[in-house]
Amino acid sequence: MSAANVIPLLAGTPALFNPQARVCAECGIRKHALFGALDLTALDQIHVQIATIRLAPGQLLYSAQAPGQAAYTVRSGVVRLERLNERGERRILRLGGRGDTLGMEAMLGQSYAADAVACTEVEVCRLPRSLVDELTRDQVELARDMMRRWQRALDDADEWLTELCAGPARHRMLRLLLKLSEYADGQAVWLPSRLEMSAMLDMTIETASRTLAQLKREGVLEAPDQKHALIHMDVLLDALRRDAAEA
Repeated sequence: MSAANVIPLLAGTPALFNPQARVCAECGIRKHALFGALDLTALDQIHVQIATIRLAPGQLLYSAQAPGQAAYTVRSGVVRLERLNERGERRILRLGGRGDTLGMEAMLGQSYAADAVACTEVEVCRLPRSLVDELTRDQVELARDMMRRWQRALDDADEWLTELCAGPARHRMLRLLLKLSEYADGQAVWLPSRLEMSAMLDMTIETASRTLAQLKREGVLEAPDQKHALIHMDVLLDALRRDAAEA
């Protein structure tokens, strides 16, 4: 290939000859994704094609106990991580959204710890373990970013246990709505079903339905349809402050 056929991505930066490197460099969420820690020269070392996977709501990305062969970066949509407890009840452990890396246990050669299921239409990039292993050997910053992402996943799991699975039902529902606002697509946020709320908040479906209905009457949110909500953040934050003051 002659130099005349190569168009640099940015003025003053080296041209990327590798097609996969170009895809990663031009990705709209690159700065939030795992490979955002790599500069253009490091990106050009990527020689394995990174598959893009699209999922419909309810479709499985990977299952618990399956051998971990790859991690996944969420480009769009919301994914839930869930598994059965010792009583055979399904519990949602946490959510993953745009820019999050899921299935990182695969990087340690471990089986996946939970089922990963699409809550909405989802698009992810599949990052083969062999590629991440190769890059982290030479890229110190990438290895550090992996550790930061592991810590973030642990923090998210702790938050679910302490904020979303304990305390009064109203407090748990308010905290869930606040969490869902992080995954907003425009003004609307994905609204879980009452069954999903039950699995997230460790409460009955009836309690979840009753608590959400009360918050609608208080003006915390509107639900234009069964799968979306408009959250009035000022009312939500005021409700959380009042609950904290009364505790």
